[in-house]
Amino acid sequence: MATTKWVLDPTHSELQFKVKHLMITTVTGSFKSFTAELETETEDFSDAKASFKAEVASIDTSNADRDGHLKTGDFFDAEKFPAITFESTSLIKDGDDYKLTGNLTIKDVTKPVTMDVEFGGTAVDPWGNTKAGFTMSGKFKRGDFGLTYNAALETGGVMLSDEVRVAGELQFVKQA
Repeated sequence: MATTKWVLDPTHSELQFKVKHLMITTVTGSFKSFTAELETETEDFSDAKASFKAEVASIDTSNADRDGHLKTGDFFDAEKFPAITFESTSLIKDGDDYKLTGNLTIKDVTKPVTMDVEFGGTAVDPWGNTKAGFTMSGKFKRGDFGLTYNAALETGGVMLSDEVRVAGELQFVKQA
């Protein structure tokens, strides 16, 4: 069977992250510019290989000052490390659910992460394009990637949690 390539439809996709702030609320951010590709030989994507790239400069938390700080060396160092990447190493299928494992690279650190992925199915849009939809979720520790900026709070605890939750709604277009 031939390999089929699928590319991200950015107008119908989103990628968010969430981090606890002051240990009492969660701040949500997103990347406004990112790409992803899938390659598969099966209709159910059970053998899919996935890759992903987010442009750090496109980070958006709805606060320009915070976004600017996140782009500095305290966090992502966007000038020196302009992209966050992911390359899959395995995909395990269980019904319509998958465990996607791969290497996530942030700054100059690469670590394995596993994400939960739900296959939403395929459909043909009004223009004849075949689309596939996925919902992705997972978490990782930002400290594992050298993102250690923080501050102790007078009341105990720290300003930012180490855990980062990731959520994505991803729609792909089948390539001819």
